[in-house]
Amino acid sequence: MLIAAAVCPHPPLLLPQVAQGASGELDGLRAACGRAVAGLAASGPDTVAVVGCGGADRVHASDASGSLDAYGVPVRAGEGPAELGLALTVGRWLCERSGLRPDRYVEVLPTSPPRACTERGAALAAAGDRVALLVMGDGSARRGERAPGTADRRAAGFDAAVAEALDAADTAALAGIDPVLAAELMSGGRAPWQVLAGAAAGAGLGGGLLYHEAPYGVGYFAALWL
Repeated sequence: MLIAAAVCPHPPLLLPQVAQGASGELDGLRAACGRAVAGLAASGPDTVAVVGCGGADRVHASDASGSLDAYGVPVRAGEGPAELGLALTVGRWLCERSGLRPDRYVEVLPTSPPRACTERGAALAAAGDRVALLVMGDGSARRGERAPGTADRRAAGFDAAVAEALDAADTAALAGIDPVLAAELMSGGRAPWQVLAGAAAGAGLGGGLLYHEAPYGVGYFAALWL
C-alpha cells in the first residue's frame, strides 16, 4: 500500500557540483526537494522505489549507480558501474542526501501509454505494506526564451494544471495527462506521474506542492503526498 510519495525534477543543475557558479539559483528547489525526500523517510516505509524515465521499462536493484559524466562533470551516485539514466541518478543523489535507501529504481519509457503506467504504479503499491515512491519528472521544456525548446504558449497552462494536480493529490488529473501534448511540450514527467497516479489511486493521500517555477524555461515541481 502506498503511504507516501515525493515528486521532484531531475535537472543536472540540481547538483551543486554541476551548477558551480550558478548553484544559488536553484537553492529554493534543492530545499524543497530535500523537504520532500525527508518526508518520505519520516513516513516509515518498508519499501522505497525511485521512478523516472529512461531507455527501457525495467527495474534496477538497490545497488544500481549512475553518473553525470555525459554532462562533463565527474559526479557519481553510488559506487558500482553506472547503469542509471539521468532521472534515476538524480533521484539516487537526492536519497543519499537524506539518508533514504531505495530498494529499487524503476525505469519507465517516456512513451509508455497511460494505462501501462498506471498499472505499473498499482503493482508498485502492492509490493509492500508501507510503500513510498520518489517520482522524478520535469514539466514542459518550452516555457519562454530560455527554454531548451521553442517557446510554446500552451506550456505554462500545461504546467499549471500539473501543479494543481500535485497540490491536490489528484490522481485522476495526472492519469488523464495527454501523452501527445506532453511530448509536444517536451515534458519528461508525464509517464512517471502516471505511475504515481496508479500507485496512489484509492490510497487517500493528501497532497502539498512545495515548489513550482521555471527558472530555465523548464517547469520544475516538488511535492509531498502523505
